[in-house]
Amino acid sequence: MTSGQRRLSAVATAALVVSLAAACGGDAKPTSEGTSAAAAPGESQGAALSGEVKTDGSSTVAPLTQAASELFGEEQPQVKVPVGSSGTGGGFEKFCNGETDISNASRPIKDEEKAACEAKGIKFAELTVATDALTVVVSKENDWATCLTTDQLKKMWEPAAEGKVKTWKDVDPKFPAEELKLYGPGTDSGTFDYFTDEINGEEGASRKDYSPSENDNDIVTGVSGAKGGLGYFGFTYFEENADKLKAIEIDSGSGCVAPSVEAAQGGKYTPLARPLFVYPSAAAVKRPEVAAFLDYYVANIGTIAKDAKFIPLNPEQEAKLKSDLESLKSQG
Repeated sequence: MTSGQRRLSAVATAALVVSLAAACGGDAKPTSEGTSAAAAPGESQGAALSGEVKTDGSSTVAPLTQAASELFGEEQPQVKVPVGSSGTGGGFEKFCNGETDISNASRPIKDEEKAACEAKGIKFAELTVATDALTVVVSKENDWATCLTTDQLKKMWEPAAEGKVKTWKDVDPKFPAEELKLYGPGTDSGTFDYFTDEINGEEGASRKDYSPSENDNDIVTGVSGAKGGLGYFGFTYFEENADKLKAIEIDSGSGCVAPSVEAAQGGKYTPLARPLFVYPSAAAVKRPEVAAFLDYYVANIGTIAKDAKFIPLNPEQEAKLKSDLESLKSQG
């Protein structure tokens, strides 16, 4: 199962909720947590639309956009929103080449990617749509590690560790001489970029003798099947596999903190809590089907994030998201 497919049941449930709400004629109302329920059919979209909204990019963000696509389809069934998963870097390459309308990203756009977009005359906005907490996981058989410092993680993952740090004992003499088997995202992944930047101090700097995969399920299989296994991916995917894996608390200098919704939203889970983005182009937003999809996505972001099992934005972040979209739409 790919990361883009793993929340289909949540999406189906969310679609049912929307359908029931439509049957009752209810309007969208802010929840007590500052998020919005799904808009009633036709409420924000107006006349029937058709066309295609092309999206691609981060496999981490893909399930969120897929959830928005499925729910939006309940209101505008003639608008197709395919969601590709070529990785954050691959997505920006397509976006800056004019091949897509929206790029999903698990890291901010790089300067060289901005330059590529500028060279093609593509203007865009950075919209923060959810929060993620990169989660370091080990096998359930691991009974010696509950908390790791960022220095210990660097000792495992930095380029200098290749061929030298082979066992857990090499990381810390208090650990057993169990073989250290590392699993993680591939080098095209925004998750890989973020982790290496925050832990190793340089984006893309990592030992190469680990098992890479763009499919998070491969990482689950690898780590859960090795007593000395360790890997990392998004928090919500850990939650779906908590019966197979153990999440490690992280100590970045202020004590051990477990990954959680509250810790990520409150800024306590450092440095591995991160924002997730979509980048729509200004030209695409001029098309009514793209504008309608983004309006729906943003107006219902709290519901979409929860139903797709992401960490939702807080009220201040949600207000900024709405403001940023309106600014993009107002561009000439």
